[in-house]
Amino acid sequence: PRLSGPHGNQSRPQDPECASRPGPEIPQRVSLPALDRLTKRSEFLSAARGKRVAMPGFILQARQNHASNQMRVGFTCSQKVGNAVARNRAKRRLRALAQHILPEQGQIGFDYVLIGRAKVTAGQPFVDLAHDLRAALTKLHTNDAR
Repeated sequence: PRLSGPHGNQSRPQDPECASRPGPEIPQRVSLPALDRLTKRSEFLSAARGKRVAMPGFILQARQNHASNQMRVGFTCSQKVGNAVARNRAKRRLRALAQHILPEQGQIGFDYVLIGRAKVTAGQPFVDLAHDLRAALTKLHTNDAR
């Protein structure tokens, strides 16, 4: 077994009531409002019948939901995006993107679906994805989308 040296552990204060040494500052997280999620296949199929905007990093589908006065969002990545690790990374990036952009630029009463693209969504810089989502929402809500 390991025994301490004759002078004890010099990196720790010997007095148990002594304050611990200062450590690195822990950054405070900014809590953003949680978005309601699309979870059922029928909700995704309904959004697929709405408008669609294709961007370099993802595809945005949206449909107005008259039955709800909430903004909802769903995420999907097919096997074309890659293996499970690549799909999960792409979906994490799309979730973070939606969490930051949709509360300020999305419209209440819409269902949005973000679809990841193969080898692009997981690798493109986040700033470019954010710019693409802002442009897609602008295009979508000015009736230029399909």
